[in-house]
Amino acid sequence: MTRGFYIGRFQPFHEGHDTMVERISREVDELVVGIGSADKSHTVRNPFTAGERIMMIRKALVDLDLVTYAVPIEDLNRNSVWVSHVRSMSPRFDVAFSNNPLVVRLFEEAGVEVRQSEMFDRERLEGSAVRERMAADGDWESLVPAAVVEVVEEIDGVERLAHVSASDANDADGDGDPADEP
Repeated sequence: MTRGFYIGRFQPFHEGHDTMVERISREVDELVVGIGSADKSHTVRNPFTAGERIMMIRKALVDLDLVTYAVPIEDLNRNSVWVSHVRSMSPRFDVAFSNNPLVVRLFEEAGVEVRQSEMFDRERLEGSAVRERMAADGDWESLVPAAVVEVVEEIDGVERLAHVSASDANDADGDGDPADEP
């Protein structure tokens, strides 16, 4: 049995992520989906909580014939021990899937096999583009699985994102932490 690991912030889980999981499902028997930046929420970059993202992923993948485990991974901000941190928060896995150069490097340095694949429609299916459409009351629903639309509606996520996207001179970078502003 092969268990894979796929990490992302999934802010929100969109069709690009869904396509990646579908591709990964052809290579593994089980998949651990790491919810990155699990400690972040209610900001422009990270509007959804880890629990909300877990709901999105579980509901979006319910019909996929693949055992999945969604686990929250809080930011550590210490790259040299990040893989150990991930391993401590996750079921054992045999192979990691990522296209992020830093993530690939960290896993490889820790001796973990990393598989990369071509991103699916990356220009259109990028989390920031989806969030921008949500905040501007544009068509974001076509970029995410139907189950994600349901979760976002249930939590009133569009209104939340519009609210946190409102300009605030004390939080120019939109990360929700006015203390780090110049």
